[in-house]
Amino acid sequence: MQGHHRRILIWHTLLVLAASLLLASPLKAQNGTVVDVLTFEGAITPIVASYIERGIDTAETDGATCLIIELDTPGGSVQVTEEIIKEMKAATVPIVVYVSPQGGKAASAGTFLTLAAHLAAMAPNTRIGAAHPVDMSGEAMSETMEAKVVNDSVALLKGLAEPRGAEAAAWAEAAVRESSSITQDEALELSVIDFVAQDLTALLGALDGQEVLIRDETHTLETAGATINRIPMSAVEGFLHTLTDPNIAFLLMTLGLNAIILELSQPGGYLAGIVGAICLVLALFSLGVLSVDWTGLIFVVLGFVLLLADVKAPTHGILAGLGVVSFVLGSMILFSSPFAPVSKSLVVGVGLATGIFFAFVIAKVFGAQRRRPTTGAEGLVGQLAVARSNLDPTGTVFLKGELWQAMAGEGTVKEGEEVEVSDVDGFKLRVKRVARGSD
Repeated sequence: MQGHHRRILIWHTLLVLAASLLLASPLKAQNGTVVDVLTFEGAITPIVASYIERGIDTAETDGATCLIIELDTPGGSVQVTEEIIKEMKAATVPIVVYVSPQGGKAASAGTFLTLAAHLAAMAPNTRIGAAHPVDMSGEAMSETMEAKVVNDSVALLKGLAEPRGAEAAAWAEAAVRESSSITQDEALELSVIDFVAQDLTALLGALDGQEVLIRDETHTLETAGATINRIPMSAVEGFLHTLTDPNIAFLLMTLGLNAIILELSQPGGYLAGIVGAICLVLALFSLGVLSVDWTGLIFVVLGFVLLLADVKAPTHGILAGLGVVSFVLGSMILFSSPFAPVSKSLVVGVGLATGIFFAFVIAKVFGAQRRRPTTGAEGLVGQLAVARSNLDPTGTVFLKGELWQAMAGEGTVKEGEEVEVSDVDGFKLRVKRVARGSD
């Protein structure tokens, strides 16, 4: 009987587990109505490309009815954007780009991603366009090079827009050549996008029943009441994406250089050097992704070299002042790319803070140089001792718990009298009687 009851219990447990699994994903199991959603804000960087590629792979693996990419971007690297477009065009899952939230934009490279999607939508009070290419370093391109880049960008964007109609293709060319930018309603009127949706729920309602063609095969979207599966950036992707914020990169670079210089000026602690090295490594990653203006970076480094020179060879603040000016000037042009603006108030504030920090360091160095030594032979000069024998002129004195051979500088010192060390000659002290005022 016990074996019979045990079998009944096992079968009951298996049935409960099976029912739980079925109830946990009823929509996906029955009709596949799961929608994967990616969300990112900021410049289009290699980290974003990796995130979108992972999202596409996930959507294809879990059988999502479509992948929605919510974006709000000022643009980014053309090369990275082209890599993302290739991934989107090779995908076997319908991809929808949704420009959101309200007040967001799909500028420059974001325009390319929006038109590369199978379907596109925008939230109210959003905008798209301004796709004229610029040098990511912020430097002006030659006339010939600019013409080549513009024509190539026009060909790519027009090719993406042509399936949407002649008006969309004509606007796509204007977006590149004339930096044309339009609102969500204008984009809908020109067929640049397919929907204007208040929020994600409204977008799912609008997408339901839409047909898209992928590799000559028609896919019908079933999004009404679909389960939304948000795919956030991983911890590593989120961390690296945060580092591509130019303000964060600027702070890391400044902290790193300050810490390294502090370690060089006051060696021995190692902590400042280690922290500075870590900050500089992270800053170099950010600078590499952001493609900064190297002229600005040279000015920043020169500024810190001048500050360090003032610490090592004090010039009463002249080199330090020039260093701060060089640092601020370099920082102003370091992130000159329109996709990586840095706060001017932050630059000025950090420049002033750096100047104050080095004024403190220089003051400490001056103080250390003027302070009387307290160790070694020089540290004995000025110390008080007690004669343990008559000094006529030589004898012994008691100093800091030890007996020393000593020589009186003038006259005879009697045993028990207090003397002051005036000089050190090897292991013998030169002393003088301590003058006492009359009572």
